[in-house]
Amino acid sequence: MSVLQLERVLKRFGEKTAVNEISLEVEQGEIYGLLGGNGAGKTTTMRMVLGLIHPDAGRIRYNGKPYSNELLGRMGYLPEERGLYPKFKVSDQILYLAELKGMSRTAAGKSLKQWLDKFGVPEYYDKKVEELSKGNQQKIQFIASVVHDPDIMILDEAFSGLDPVNVELLKATVKELSAKGKTILFSSHRMDHVEELCKNICILHRSETVLKGSLRDIKDAYPKERILLETVSPVNGLGQIAGVSAVKGKSGSYEVRITDVAAGPEILRMALAQTEVNRFQIMEPTLTEIFIKKVGDGE
Repeated sequence: MSVLQLERVLKRFGEKTAVNEISLEVEQGEIYGLLGGNGAGKTTTMRMVLGLIHPDAGRIRYNGKPYSNELLGRMGYLPEERGLYPKFKVSDQILYLAELKGMSRTAAGKSLKQWLDKFGVPEYYDKKVEELSKGNQQKIQFIASVVHDPDIMILDEAFSGLDPVNVELLKATVKELSAKGKTILFSSHRMDHVEELCKNICILHRSETVLKGSLRDIKDAYPKERILLETVSPVNGLGQIAGVSAVKGKSGSYEVRITDVAAGPEILRMALAQTEVNRFQIMEPTLTEIFIKKVGDGE
């Protein structure tokens, strides 16, 4: 049974439909990607999952049961718009939030120290949030969403504002939480992060579901339109091959765009006739390319 299930969930605000009959299922331990441009309906969907607002139609189930107040302590939320108070100490805020989730202050303090140690910042326990860098504030915000050991997590732009080192740290942490059986609804504008973390995705556009399913199946359904070619010396005439739409690069390193897969063997044949080939790879479409095809690049 799915841990989280949305069945034809609809939400309107006045005359505006924010989410139009979205359906999805998230299994235990899964990191599920919820994607879309600004105004697509992602945040509204997350708030309905959290029980902050209620759907006008459809239903949301947690292990087959409707939302109840006892779920509050089992859910963690990292909002895109951060909500820490800058002049308060880290410990005061996190312990208070954990107590709201049903933890004792002693247990919350122990958990907070463990998370601070894990992230390499134990000295931040008594620091004010405003004394921390933006990236370290983000770490504290993340800790606030997990300190009470939730079963279901909603992560909205979890890696925003982080440098590459800390992005890798938090990605590894999200993977660890998934491996421990935590169910995670994950939203990000960074498609490479989604590709790395998520097995299944749902793309929203103007309140509608435009693409949903296994990321592997989705990629397999889209044509391969890009070939990477690396040769010992330059290759002439690639752009003249039928089915080649564009050639980028020079001096033996090329990205060739194709409109017909039959162009692939011809590209390789031409290259081998002129030089040695070090690499010839037909690339599958990236999630970014698929996203743009479905919703456009203006989102």
